[in-house]
Amino acid sequence: MTHPWADTPHPAHPARPPSIPATATEPPPYPAAAAGPAAAAGPVSAAGQGPGLAYHRLARTSAHYRWWRPLVGTGVVMVGAMLVTGALMGSIEVAGNLLNRPEDSEGFSSWGVIGDAAVWLLPLAVLIPVVLLATRWVGRRPAGTVSSVAGRVRWSWLAVCLAVALPVSAGTLGLSALLSSDATGTQDVEMASLSSLLLGLAMVLVVVPFQAAGEEYMCRGWLLQAVGAWCRSPWIAIVPQALLFAGAHGWGTPWGFADLTAFGLVTAFLTVRTGGLEAGIALHTLNNVLGMGIAALTTDGLASDETAADLDWLTVAIDVPMMLLYAAVVLRLARRRRLGTVMVPAAHHAPVPTVHAPLPGAAR
Repeated sequence: MTHPWADTPHPAHPARPPSIPATATEPPPYPAAAAGPAAAAGPVSAAGQGPGLAYHRLARTSAHYRWWRPLVGTGVVMVGAMLVTGALMGSIEVAGNLLNRPEDSEGFSSWGVIGDAAVWLLPLAVLIPVVLLATRWVGRRPAGTVSSVAGRVRWSWLAVCLAVALPVSAGTLGLSALLSSDATGTQDVEMASLSSLLLGLAMVLVVVPFQAAGEEYMCRGWLLQAVGAWCRSPWIAIVPQALLFAGAHGWGTPWGFADLTAFGLVTAFLTVRTGGLEAGIALHTLNNVLGMGIAALTTDGLASDETAADLDWLTVAIDVPMMLLYAAVVLRLARRRRLGTVMVPAAHHAPVPTVHAPLPGAAR
C-alpha cells in the first residue's frame, strides 16, 4: 500500500545557491493595528515603509498581524488537518462497510490497488483548503497570499514551470531506471491489463496533482510563511520546513532523507526567489505523476511501500544535476518575464499589486 506521503525521487539542492537578501525590498515590521471596524483584514499600506514584502514575510501583510497568529495558526492547521482527514477516512470506511468491501491486513476496507492508493493520497490533497482557511480566519489576510505575492495562483507562470519540469522529471526517472537496471539487472514484472492501466492513469492524473500541491501549500506555503513572519532571513524559514518535509515521509535510508531535505530546500528557495508556490508545485506534480504513472503500468506497482525516503546514492546523484538544471531555467525565465517577487501592501478592498522588480539577489 502506498504510504500517504509517498513521492517519487526528488532532486537535490545546489550546494551554494545564490544568497537571498532579506531586507532589500522589505519594510520594517508593521505597527500594531488599532482595533475597530476600520481595521483591515487584508494587506494595508503604511507611510514611510519600503516597497514590498518578500513571499516568506507575507503573514505580516495583515493589519491584524500579531506575533502569536502564526503559532496559533499552525496549531489550527494541524488540528484541522487531523479532523478533516479523520472525517474523510471515516466516511470512506463507512462506505466500505455498507458495500461489503473486503478488509486489508490492517482491518480497513480495501478498494483494490488503485483505490487504496487514492485513499492514502486524498488526506494530503485536503491540506489545501485547510491551509487556505487558516490563512483567512487565523491570519486575517487573503487566502491567496499563500499562493503567491500576486494574491492568487499565477496560472500562466505555473504552465511555464510545468513545461520546464516535464523534461527534467522525465529525464531524472529515465536515467534512474537505466542506471539502476544496469547495476541490479532486470526483473520480470507482470504488466497491468488495459482496463487497470487506464483506471490507474486516470486516478494518478486526477488525484496526484492535488496531493503534490497539498504538500507544497503546507510546507513551502504555511510553514515557510509562519516562520518567516518572525525572521527576516529567508533561510531561517526555509530550513525547518525542509526537515519536517523529509521527516514526514518516514525514515528509509540516509540518502533518502538527504534527498527529501534537499528537495524541500530547493523548492522553498524557488518559492522565495519567484514569489510563489508555482515552481515547486510544478516539479512536485510532474515527479509524482510520472513516477506513479510508470508504477501503474505493472499489476501491483501502485501498491508498493517504497517512497522517496528509500532512495539510494545513485538516484540522489542523478537528482542533483537535474534539479540544478530546473532551478537555473526557472530563475532565468522568471527574470526574463520580470516576474513579481514582492507584494506591495494595499489599502483595504484594494487589489493586491505586485512589483515587477529584479529578483532578490539578482544583479541590479
